[in-house]
Amino acid sequence: MPDLPEMDHKKSPSLKWLRLSALVLFLDQGSKILAEYYLQLYQQVELLPFMNLTLMQNKGAAFSFLADAGGWQRWFFVLLTLIITVFLLRWLRTLSEKERGLSIALALVIGGAIGNLIDRVQNGYVIDFLDFHAVGWHWPTFNVADSAIFIGAVILVWDALLGGGEKDNTV
Repeated sequence: MPDLPEMDHKKSPSLKWLRLSALVLFLDQGSKILAEYYLQLYQQVELLPFMNLTLMQNKGAAFSFLADAGGWQRWFFVLLTLIITVFLLRWLRTLSEKERGLSIALALVIGGAIGNLIDRVQNGYVIDFLDFHAVGWHWPTFNVADSAIFIGAVILVWDALLGGGEKDNTV
């Protein structure tokens, strides 16, 4: 059996962050399998006074955007996710070793996007099950992939506002 070529981390050191994407993907898909196995659709299981596990099927995007659009949105979101993921992978490939925060952010978003993409292609909807609430108000139900995307986006904004990575200090 021929040896597989090793990835040249000197050429593209940030690609090693794809391990983080794979971890997010594993945790996301594993938790969704468990949620579907142990929960009935719309069943609420209280974990904490402010958190339930509630199995939901989101046919839309964030906050169920376009969930009632008639079905076309499934393939629209699949195509959009593929385009964004390819863009993020190409961006990640250009980053240097010093741009650690940005690399982590992109890896989190990529892992989360692929997790939700798998659901959308396989089922026609995204599996959500984390239901936080307080004083009778419920945050929209979400999943591990959504959490990774949100955290990655926050890091991206933080990096954009405060700067990060390598700076050229030459005059």
